[in-house]
Amino acid sequence: MTIVVKIGTSSLTDAAGAIRSEAIEKLCAEIANARKKFERIVLVSSGAIGAGLPALGHAGSRPSDSRVLQAASAIGQPRLMATYSEEFSKYDIDVAQLLMAPDDFFVRKRYLHARATVDELLSAGILPIVNENDAIADDAIRWGDNDRIAALLAQLLNAEHLIMLTDTDGLYSHDPNEKTSEKANLIHDIKFQDELDAQVGDSTSTQGSGGMASKLAAAQMASWAGVTTTIASSTRENVVIDALLKDRKMGTTIHPHPKPLSARKLWIAFALVPKGELMIDEGAEVALVEEGGSLLSVGVTESVGEFVENEALNIRNHQGEIIARGLTAVSSEELHSVFNDGFDKPSGKSAIEIIHRDDLVLLKS
Repeated sequence: MTIVVKIGTSSLTDAAGAIRSEAIEKLCAEIANARKKFERIVLVSSGAIGAGLPALGHAGSRPSDSRVLQAASAIGQPRLMATYSEEFSKYDIDVAQLLMAPDDFFVRKRYLHARATVDELLSAGILPIVNENDAIADDAIRWGDNDRIAALLAQLLNAEHLIMLTDTDGLYSHDPNEKTSEKANLIHDIKFQDELDAQVGDSTSTQGSGGMASKLAAAQMASWAGVTTTIASSTRENVVIDALLKDRKMGTTIHPHPKPLSARKLWIAFALVPKGELMIDEGAEVALVEEGGSLLSVGVTESVGEFVENEALNIRNHQGEIIARGLTAVSSEELHSVFNDGFDKPSGKSAIEIIHRDDLVLLKS
């Protein structure tokens, strides 16, 4: 049984960005305890940028300049790993550093190499510690938080459980930080089919880059991969082992989707950044959702954005809901040309295939 544990910057550093030794100590002790029953644990740890910012004179704030953030990561990453290595050594646990980028999941050869490396480390009893490769990653090919990397890593390793440790107790029915007439209740269990009305705003941390919305999106991704996700407070005692032993009185558990996606379809649905959107009519929605067909140009009512062949697109129904995502077989220029040519014909738009069903992922059951 493989477990992925992810912890965010706000749980590891103080307001000035300095690493809180007591937070590292607690996390390492809990993982060491959990490894007695669950040996195959991978840690995804944020905190490198936050740990490096004070050295660059940015205490208590997170600048937007990518050069500063990358320099901070280069400073903070070795500090973070040194702290982990020292703390885990108390439990005779050796650690290994893995810096990953989106291409490690996008490019199949790199994907297989990454999986082989992590498997070898786990088989040798080594604890892999993963972070996004912020120091050299191009803004165009990076995510900016580790939530999505943790979810994709869980899928890559065929993990059974993803534990996301954060600075709240889990997902609430309403934002507990806002004054409302309704009480904010902690949601303990979420089935995939559940409708969520929870307000999951942006991160309130000055050092971190993710937020509850990001974690919920990662949990959805993990659910489609057949992975159980628990979102819980990093400060709760025994949080790691309690999550693994399925103590329903803590955190929020998001259950796996009953029909998980393949690795490729998961990649299409969640790893790629959509470059545009297609609005479709009711007939096209029926063809996609109920008949399992491909998307043809005759069902497209509007195209938004500029894109080229093989880029990801969102597909919205006539009510504005995103119901699918897929890889386009044509560019936006070619699609507009089809529209223009078709509208001059009495029969309307010509029927060409925009997205083949093998390149399409339904996001609506």
